[in-house]
Amino acid sequence: MAVRRRDDPSSPLKELDLARMRRRHLKRVMAIESTVYPRPWSLTLFLSEIAQRNTRTYLVARHGGYVVGYAGMMFTGREAHVTNIAVDPDYHGMRVGTSLLLALVTEGIARGAETLSLEVRVTNIGAQNMYAKFGFEVTSVRKGYYVETKEDAYVMIVEDARSTDYRLQLQRIRDELDAHRNDETATDG
Repeated sequence: MAVRRRDDPSSPLKELDLARMRRRHLKRVMAIESTVYPRPWSLTLFLSEIAQRNTRTYLVARHGGYVVGYAGMMFTGREAHVTNIAVDPDYHGMRVGTSLLLALVTEGIARGAETLSLEVRVTNIGAQNMYAKFGFEVTSVRKGYYVETKEDAYVMIVEDARSTDYRLQLQRIRDELDAHRNDETATDG
């Protein structure tokens, strides 16, 4: 399969589609995982996670049928925890991560989550900015959380995910994504 890059005018990103992660996606997921993380998850771990459908959700983002990103969330009681989110570096800055996180958060709320949480590397400013846009706030630091790099993690939380204010915040993000895709359509000629 030919790789469809973001600079390919025949494959505008407006064609981004999200789907449940399946076994057939894992080869590409593993390729992205090993590119973006110093200590990637194993195939066995991904298989275990996607098998736990009652307490987990895993999505892939596809552009022209090609997996360009993925994300996962775990549900425990009234909390939904983002387990991972990764985007192919060729697609960074194209709102793939935003689209994935919006889908996860929306599902978390639909499943009854009142609190949303995640960990992020203290040096990953881009991800922190995206999470802040979604209302995540730093609540603590986990020292040495990322063992492979001895890096600390910020714990980021959204406290009242079921509030009207938060739903309005998510609607603004949806509107921004729609506007971005419409802008791409307009510039396609």
